[in-house]
Amino acid sequence: MKIIIVGAGEVGYHIAGRLAAENKEVVVIDKNPDSVKRITDNIDVEAICGSGSSPEILRAAGVKNADLLLAVTDSDDTNLVACLMADILSPSTRKLARIREGDYDRYHEEFRNQSPHIDSVINPEIEVVGSIEQLLSVPGAADVSEFAGGLLKFAGFYLHDRNPLIGIRLMDLPAKIGSHFLVAAIIRDQELIIPEGSHKLHFGDLIYFVGEEKKFSPILAMFKSNAKPVKNVMIIGGGRIGTRLATVFEDRPIYTKIIERRASRCSELADQLGKAVVICGDGSDQRLLIEENVREMDAVITATNDEETNILVSLMVRKMGVQKAITRLDKFSYFPLMPVIGIEQVVSPRMSAINTILQHIRKGKVLSVRSLSGEQGEIIEAEALETSDIVGKPLRKNFFPKGSLVIGIIRNDEVIIPSGESVIEVGDRVIIFARRQVVEKIEKILTVKLEFL
Repeated sequence: MKIIIVGAGEVGYHIAGRLAAENKEVVVIDKNPDSVKRITDNIDVEAICGSGSSPEILRAAGVKNADLLLAVTDSDDTNLVACLMADILSPSTRKLARIREGDYDRYHEEFRNQSPHIDSVINPEIEVVGSIEQLLSVPGAADVSEFAGGLLKFAGFYLHDRNPLIGIRLMDLPAKIGSHFLVAAIIRDQELIIPEGSHKLHFGDLIYFVGEEKKFSPILAMFKSNAKPVKNVMIIGGGRIGTRLATVFEDRPIYTKIIERRASRCSELADQLGKAVVICGDGSDQRLLIEENVREMDAVITATNDEETNILVSLMVRKMGVQKAITRLDKFSYFPLMPVIGIEQVVSPRMSAINTILQHIRKGKVLSVRSLSGEQGEIIEAEALETSDIVGKPLRKNFFPKGSLVIGIIRNDEVIIPSGESVIEVGDRVIIFARRQVVEKIEKILTVKLEFL
């Protein structure tokens, strides 16, 4: 597979690195010489300095032989023109574009069906708002994902001091919390662990449970999570993400305050939002937060474009007694530091974009992809095909590579927590957790029978 990536920012850089590690042919285009140098110094891919919207640069990159073009620069206009030129030069090349401006939201379908025929429009800000909603839906969870339209929940909880699960072996968990759940992964000291029955849980572990949403009550009780619904929310930052989130809350029984420092933007928000209270001020000002009764908030979401401000405010409100602080981050280098300083709930537009891109790169009928623990692993939701090697026999007889685990099966809207005797049928939705190193093998068994390889 040959892939051209237009844009060598955080998203382009990390996608290029991941694809290069999977031995895919990758060409990266960026007009910033420093970004190009960063690529060539650290990743074994071809890099071209120039504009990805230039037809001559696209020709030089080999667009006519490319299977996929990813337009992921910080400019919506550049991404659209790059896809337009690729559509003219190589109509058979699939195209994915990151487009963030809200004015384009209503035209995503036209972009697909008409020129420039973009196969998938990625708006990471919409994805982040969805991630925040999921975090709000599971009290106490540090990380939440949904599969099969919400039938299956994948939620991570930190194991804090005095939790009764500390020291428990995984094989003994059903006696504690019931058999409706599966421990899919454990993050310990930034290392990803594929769980086995003999593993013991340690203080500080981030434990990922998989199960039906309606049966999560025992988990919430075990982690002493406050199950009351979120009714009062404060949003710090009235940019695109903050505005999208406040707009979603307009149709919910949620009292919303949004703090924005720019007076002109506050006027726009006041005109645009009907229920939310718009406050013009500095969201990092402790006195302002006290005046606005931050301690009465069920959640505070820091969504400014300044990561340092988001981190500072999240730490501040937690110190002031707010139970749930959700922090927007973009720099991947910050992620490992967050649990150390006490920030557990993090959302990232850039990581959301990467997850969506991976969904379209993976072979087989992949429905969704979710990165776990940075780039250490992936959760892949795929439909079991008739040609796949995984159908028609018990999981214990299936060839799943070491470093992978089937964590859920959905059949006719029924959730199956798998055991060794579970059999995958054609058409099932299968949720597989895999270390990055074995993703390529998972792709193969999702598509064809092993004897054909």
